Amino acid sequence: MTEPLLVDRTDAVVTLTLNRPTAMNSLDVALKEALRDTLAELESDRGCRAVVLAGAGGSFCAGQDLREHVDTLQGGDGNPLDTVQAHYNPIAARLASLPKPVVAAVRGMAAGAGASLAFLADIRIGGPSTSFLMAFAKVGLAADTGASWTLPRLVGHAKAVELLMLAEPVRAEEACRLGLLNRMTDDDEQVLPTAQELAVRLAAGPTVAYGAIKRQLSVADAGTLADALAAEAQAQAICGATTDHRAATMAFVSKQRPVFEGR
Repeated sequence: MTEPLLVDRTDAVVTLTLNRPTAMNSLDVALKEALRDTLAELESDRGCRAVVLAGAGGSFCAGQDLREHVDTLQGGDGNPLDTVQAHYNPIAARLASLPKPVVAAVRGMAAGAGASLAFLADIRIGGPSTSFLMAFAKVGLAADTGASWTLPRLVGHAKAVELLMLAEPVRAEEACRLGLLNRMTDDDEQVLPTAQELAVRLAAGPTVAYGAIKRQLSVADAGTLADALAAEAQAQAICGATTDHRAATMAFVSKQRPVFEGR
């Protein structure tokens, strides 16, 4: 049986590949459970210092597997969207709070929950064929997998309303302009290698500081200046006690290149 999620470890970089290419990597229960559980394992995995999220074949992820969902609807389930609580919410929470950088290699279409997954990454790399589609309203649903939180922060409230309600595709160049993509390659074949190259760079960096930066920004997005200052003080206390901070400070004074160990 083909594994729904491929896990590749190369040194400190873990690449998670959604592996249902014949279904545009749409999210069935097996794939959602594999992604949820793997992210939970990576959270405390000290050997993992950066994560790449990718899709097999020519698409990133088409979102919920609607064929599977039709079966659920026809089965008379009293709560046909319980997958939100069981799968999508835990996945979104793990991706957003993972204490190490996440890079999304967004080749081809990212639709619905697939787009939401990409938006939860810290950095998104795309190519000429990359496009995003907030497809929820097309099937009579509101946003999930954190899109109501991430999308306004990326494009602003008014644009988020437009993208969610009109459900029109956003092509690669427009996605770059809006901030849905951080970088764009000239060739689709370079999307994954570029994302992995960036992940290698991040994996060689101050992992504890990266995790603290993610927590700081999360607090600042939703809180007051006082909340942000408190989060900064807490983050600096944690980072200041790390081996990486001490070694990098000494390296700077000695005009040497720092070597970060992620601790």
